[in-house]
Amino acid sequence: MLNDGAAAPGEPNKPAHADAAPPPPPSPRSLFFAVFPSIMLPMFLAVVDQTIVATALPSIAGSLGDVERISWIVIAYLIAGTVAAPVYGYYGDLHGRRKVMFVALSVFILASCLCAAAQSMLMLILARVAQGLGGGGLMTLSQALIGETVPPRERARYQGYLAAVVVCSSTFGPVVGGLLTQSFGWRSVFFVNVPLGAVAIVLARRLPSKKGIRERAPFDIVGLALFVCFTVPLLIGLERLQLLDPSAFVIGAICAAVGIVALLLLLKRETSTPNPLFPVGLLKRPEIWHSDAMAALHGAALVSLITFLPIYLRVVHGTSATQTGLLLLPLTAGIGFGSMITGQIVSRTGRTMIVSTVGLSVVTLLLLAQAAFAVYMSALELTALWGVTALFMGSVMGVVQVTVQNAAGRERLGAAAASVQLSRSVGASFGTALIGMILFVTLAIMDPDGAQVFIAMIEQGASALDGLPAGRHAIVQADIAHAFRAAFLTIAAFTAGAGLLALTNPAKRLS
Repeated sequence: MLNDGAAAPGEPNKPAHADAAPPPPPSPRSLFFAVFPSIMLPMFLAVVDQTIVATALPSIAGSLGDVERISWIVIAYLIAGTVAAPVYGYYGDLHGRRKVMFVALSVFILASCLCAAAQSMLMLILARVAQGLGGGGLMTLSQALIGETVPPRERARYQGYLAAVVVCSSTFGPVVGGLLTQSFGWRSVFFVNVPLGAVAIVLARRLPSKKGIRERAPFDIVGLALFVCFTVPLLIGLERLQLLDPSAFVIGAICAAVGIVALLLLLKRETSTPNPLFPVGLLKRPEIWHSDAMAALHGAALVSLITFLPIYLRVVHGTSATQTGLLLLPLTAGIGFGSMITGQIVSRTGRTMIVSTVGLSVVTLLLLAQAAFAVYMSALELTALWGVTALFMGSVMGVVQVTVQNAAGRERLGAAAASVQLSRSVGASFGTALIGMILFVTLAIMDPDGAQVFIAMIEQGASALDGLPAGRHAIVQADIAHAFRAAFLTIAAFTAGAGLLALTNPAKRLS
C-alpha cells in the first residue's frame, strides 16, 4: 500500500500538498484592513497638498516676496501632477505598482523638504513642481492598486471610500494649513508631509507585491514631451483666463493655440508608435471615453462650486470666514457620503451607470432650482440644498473609475487610472475658468464697475468689498447674485452633459 504523499508507479514524486486546494480568498473585512489604509494615506497626501497650502499663501508672500507669482505655488503642483500621472501609470504597469508607489512616496517626501527649505519664490515653485511629480503618482497608483488587489464587484465600494478620502482631505487641508501656519509658520505645512509620508511607506509594504509586464516596449519619450507641450500651455492659459484681464485673454489664446498644435501632433504620434504613452485604441472604446468625459464634466461642476460658492456666501449673504466654512460643510461632506452610498449600491447590485444617470439628473434639477430661486433663499436654506446636491454628485467618480478599470483590463490599469485623473484635472481647470468668465461678462453688462470689484475679489478675496460704501455694497451684492444665476445654469449644463454620457455609456453593470 502506498503511503500518503507517495507517487504511484510510473509517476514522478511530488509533495503531499501539491494537490491541496488554493487558499481561500480573504474575507471583505480582512481585505479592507490589508488594502485600504495602505492606499488611503498616499491618496490623502496627494490631495491635501493641493489645498493645505492655500491658507499659507499670504504668509509665504510676506516671507519670500514676489507676490505676483504667488498663484504659481498652486499651479505648479497641478501641472506637475497632471504630467506625472501617465508616467507612473506606464511604469506601474511595467514594474509593479507597489514598487513604483515607493518611488512616488520618496519623491514626494524629498520635495516636501525642499519646499520647506526654500529661500525664494522661484525655489519654492520649482520644489512644488517636484512635489507634484510625486503627488501625481500617488493619486494614479492608488486608483490602479484598487483595480489590482480588489475583486471587480468590490471595487465600486472601495472607489466610494477613496472618493470620501479625497473630499475629506480637500476640506481638511485649508483648516489644518491655517492652524499650522499660525502656530508654527508656513514651512510647517510642508514639513508635516515627512512623518506622514514615512507612515505611508510602512503601510505600502503591506500591499501584495505583483510583477509587472516586463516585455513591453521602451517608454514613449516623444509622446511625453508632446503631452507636456499640450498640458502645460493649456493649464497655464486656463489659469491666466481666470484673471479676467484683456492681456490674460491674449496669453490664454496663445497658450490654447500651442496646446492644440501639440495635441494634434500627440494624437498623430500615439496612433503611429508601437508603444504609445496613451493607448489611443483604449480611448476609442465607448465605455472609456464616455467615462473620461463624465469625469471632466463632473470635475468642472464640482470644483467650480467649491471655488465660487464661498464668494457667493460672503458677498450675497455677508457671512464671515468661519460661517462660510461651516455653511460649506454639507457640500463637502455630502460628496463623501454620496460616494460611499454609491459604492454600496454598485457592490450589491453590479449596476453602474444607472446610478450615475439618476444622480446627475437630480443634481441638474437642483442646480436649475438654485439658479431660479437662490436670490430668494437664506444662507441656511442654500446650504441644505447644497448638501442634497452634493449627496447625488457623489454618484459619479467611483462609477467612472470602476468602469474604466474593468474595460481596460489588468495590463492597462495604470493608463486607465491616469486617463481619469487627467480628464478630471483638465475639466476642473476649464470649468472654473469658464465660470469665472461667465460671471465677469454678466457683471460687465450689468455694471462695469461691479465687474472690476469682482476682479479684485478673485485676486484678493471677498474682503475687496469691505471698503465700499453701504449703498454701493448692496448694489454690487445684487448684481453678483444675478451673475451667479448664469453661473449656476452653466454648471447645470455640465452635469446635464455628464448625465447624458452616463445614459449612453454601454457599460451598464459589472460582470
